[in-house]
Amino acid sequence: MIRKRLSHYLILIAAMIVFNFFLTRMIPGSPVARLAGDSVETMNVEERDRILEFYNLDKPLGEQFLIFLKNTFTLNWGKSYSKKLPIFELFKNALPWTLLLAICNIVLSTLIGTVLGTGSAFLRKNGKDKLLLFSILALNSIPAFWIGMMLFSFFGVQLKWFPLYGAYSMWSDYKGMAYISDVLRHLAMPLTTLVLASVTSFFTTARYGVLATIERDYIKMARMRGVSRKRINVFYVMRNAIIPVFTVMMSRMGFILGGSLVVERLFSYPGLGLLMSEAVTNKDYPLMQYSFLMTSVMVVITTFLADLLHRKLDPSVEVSYE
Repeated sequence: MIRKRLSHYLILIAAMIVFNFFLTRMIPGSPVARLAGDSVETMNVEERDRILEFYNLDKPLGEQFLIFLKNTFTLNWGKSYSKKLPIFELFKNALPWTLLLAICNIVLSTLIGTVLGTGSAFLRKNGKDKLLLFSILALNSIPAFWIGMMLFSFFGVQLKWFPLYGAYSMWSDYKGMAYISDVLRHLAMPLTTLVLASVTSFFTTARYGVLATIERDYIKMARMRGVSRKRINVFYVMRNAIIPVFTVMMSRMGFILGGSLVVERLFSYPGLGLLMSEAVTNKDYPLMQYSFLMTSVMVVITTFLADLLHRKLDPSVEVSYE
């Protein structure tokens, strides 16, 4: 069963690789103009041919595709036109910062959203539930960039509690705990922005998961048998209500780049989101091509992991691939 599922996801990744190759070649306009940008007008024929040769664009389409496949799997992704550095090196330097931001966001938003959501469900007949529900839904209506701008203006510019940009203080010689403290201070505002923007989905999922579970027959039977309320809430309600929360968490992990792009851009946080944003702004098509490919592969991998772990959490779920 696992092999069959894995084969489906591998086919999907192969389709994305093919689509990613042809997508950039279907964009209207000259490839030289896309790669060279504004400087294309000052180029002579020899310089244009050199660019086409460097990116293998002077070869037949089929040969280009084979070269693309070889370079993709050997991690020979070429150089970024705008940054003049190897693309794989750029990803290697940016990935740890995005993972730090994304993992902290997922952990905190899951914990906070789940705790608040379950608490709201258990207090459903209390006025506090309505106030909490209204506050969370109101927060959901505020775009992430607007939350970031408010934090940036208040805590960064006015109070000057946190740094305004970057992931660490440049030109500093911090080491050990001093370096960790500096990294956490730079992380504070981007992370808070993402948590506030993400917590709503976990809150609503946990709340409605609990509300749906407490009305089931086995919960009523447990109460009739005299099982304590605490045991019912923890081992009966929470155990089943947590499964949809896990599904949301794994789906969020698949969209690390999309979720952090705006925030990384706002705070100049040197992760994959900022790298992709700069590639689009500078029309750096080689960098864009592998940015889109990496994003797609990350989504597929996390979806596959969620598929496997979901059955571990809930053995009653049987997924058919026939």
